[in-house]
Amino acid sequence: MVQTLAETTSVSSPTDSSVLGAQLMDGGCRFGLWAPRASQVELALVDPDRTQRNVQMSKGPDGVWVMFVPDIQAGQRYGFRVHGRWNPDQGARFNPAKLLIDPYARAITAGVDYSGPILDHTEGANYTPDTRDSAGAVPLSVVVESTPPPEPIARRRPIEECVIYETHVRGYTRLHPLVPEHLRGSYAGLAYPAVIEHLTRVGVNTIELLPVHYFVSEPFVVGKGLRNYWGYNTLGFFAPNGAYCSVGTTGEQVREFKDMVTAFHRAGIEVILDVVYNHTGEGGHEGPTLSFRGIDHSTYYRLTNDHRNDYDVTGCGNSVNTANPGVLALIADSLRYWVTEMGVDGFRYDLATTLIRDADHGVDQNHPFKTLIREDPVLNQVKHIAEPWDLGPYGYQVGRWGDRWSGWNDQYRNYVRDFWRGAVGGVQELATRVSGSDDLYDFPGASVNFVDAHDGFTMRDLVTYNMKQNFDNREDNHDGSNDNRSWNCGWEGDTDDPAVVGLRHRQIRNFLATLMTSAGVPMIVAGDEFGRTQHGNNNAYCQDSPISWVDWEEAKAWTDLTELMATLAQLRAEHPTLRPESYRHDDAQVLDDDGRSTGRVELAWLSGNGGEMTPEDWGDQGRTVLGKYTSDLDEALLVWYNRGADPIDVVLPQPGWSTSWSVAAHTAEPDEVPEGPLGAGSALTLPGRSVIILEGDLTAAPEPEAASTDAAGLQDAVVEDYLTSAEMGPDWAAISPSTAE
Repeated sequence: MVQTLAETTSVSSPTDSSVLGAQLMDGGCRFGLWAPRASQVELALVDPDRTQRNVQMSKGPDGVWVMFVPDIQAGQRYGFRVHGRWNPDQGARFNPAKLLIDPYARAITAGVDYSGPILDHTEGANYTPDTRDSAGAVPLSVVVESTPPPEPIARRRPIEECVIYETHVRGYTRLHPLVPEHLRGSYAGLAYPAVIEHLTRVGVNTIELLPVHYFVSEPFVVGKGLRNYWGYNTLGFFAPNGAYCSVGTTGEQVREFKDMVTAFHRAGIEVILDVVYNHTGEGGHEGPTLSFRGIDHSTYYRLTNDHRNDYDVTGCGNSVNTANPGVLALIADSLRYWVTEMGVDGFRYDLATTLIRDADHGVDQNHPFKTLIREDPVLNQVKHIAEPWDLGPYGYQVGRWGDRWSGWNDQYRNYVRDFWRGAVGGVQELATRVSGSDDLYDFPGASVNFVDAHDGFTMRDLVTYNMKQNFDNREDNHDGSNDNRSWNCGWEGDTDDPAVVGLRHRQIRNFLATLMTSAGVPMIVAGDEFGRTQHGNNNAYCQDSPISWVDWEEAKAWTDLTELMATLAQLRAEHPTLRPESYRHDDAQVLDDDGRSTGRVELAWLSGNGGEMTPEDWGDQGRTVLGKYTSDLDEALLVWYNRGADPIDVVLPQPGWSTSWSVAAHTAEPDEVPEGPLGAGSALTLPGRSVIILEGDLTAAPEPEAASTDAAGLQDAVVEDYLTSAEMGPDWAAISPSTAE
């Protein structure tokens, strides 16, 4: 077969991407589409009754097709028909019978008819074109008028000050009794005053929304009578999901989303979006053709060497080709749009490693995507959080993202779960994780610490189930991770046994207290603070049902968690030593304003016998207790962690560390912890399986000295021994991350 030039080459990127999409102008609307290898593009203007009027577009030298159409108004539905040669051997699957969504559409109507002719190929042959018209079975792009952006937040806080709350727009308010019924499950419902009041009460200052870009369900999910609930199947990178709008899908979702952001900003809450640029909802070449594949398969997606098949490092059928400058420009324009026009304050990137793969599919930490984030004057002002892995070769990139990046710390998750279920020996790695994981990251704020996320057990289920219960997903319980590191506290599933229930409450309190006293960025999942359960389902991606929805009525039985979360968040906000900007060191003395030593150090690890941890203590695999002491010029804090089932007596530090101590918060029962100030050097009984946070009193501290820290009872020789002792923690290179969405 003779190949044409259009089949073998393409323009790498549009000269001016601002002409792309649909933009209302005086007298009409200008439409633009980048399709460099197409031979012809038709703009299909669709009326409410689905009748169409097709307009031929004109091609520019950079592969951008444009057309101005007079008298077009906001709300106009449209799509594209892209012509070209059908040649799968060159990654060309042009099929004008398929009506395509605009990649730059600001709004998209809802719905895909999965029984309709949505494939670009026949059902019996993936490489034979299907000539049936898909117009009646696919969603449509919508022209949207420009409206003012949301009110900006008064102050975007440093990342280490954030308390992140991961939630689902629909599921969070679907059952909320104080949200009006017609607003439940919508952007407006999430912004309802009763919802924001709860978030601020428990100390949430950053809300991270599961995907809100327009997404579709996977055909195999629909075939089971279910639907994609989480939203990790994006089809429109500029369009807020219309199903989350309370009033319509023809542009109303844009305004409602902006109003939601304004409401959060007025409450001092930043908004972070969980974004999915690594793959799209079209799946592999055997899946539906709804947008990108029909515009140019080989431009938008990574292909195998034969150009016929998708090179998939995401596990979702395709991988977006960020090695192509035009595709990277699309992602950059989308990110800027969500910041400048939609008001968001940052992004969490799903399977982020896919975004930094080069033309040969290799991982490149100097990828142009990262250069863009670093140098763009809009994007370098907001937060960027990586899910630092994908399924491809060398996809596990935890701790390697560098400046301006934070990342999900799955090693923190795994260890903290193991620590509190008693599946670890000693406390070496506990010290590493709660001090910010300096074995992995360059600064504490780079580590997003979490015990659970949307993917997996909730905190309550971590202490209720040893085995996943995913039967409602209709995959015979084969889906979802088997590595849950959970402990059911002696009984599988729910029970009325007061001892088991009490222990479960206590273990969740321990999770929350560990998170909130760890250096780094704490993230909890919506409902962790009041015992939300998914009844053992650890892969509820397809459960738009009570399994996933937050049950606000059950919250009444878990108020101890809610109250503790509020207390912990307040402590974290009031005490900078709990959220340091840089790593604290146990050989760094705290100096006063004149440069004299206060007799205290920034960080110390206490054994409980009145002194600091020795090398023998660190090597003791039977040790269950660790004290973390932090101080600066204005404060001293001491956090005790006891994972053992039994109480243990510890000795508090001598007066140089603090003249007395007060209990600021704890995870035990009220009668297990003494009230009132505790004197320096006194004994304290740590209840079994508990965290106790003590605030020091520095008002009567000794006069600063120029001498060393001997006056504080510190053991310099022990510190030196510790600094030269073996590196804390195991070799993590052999540990595989969770690879699910």
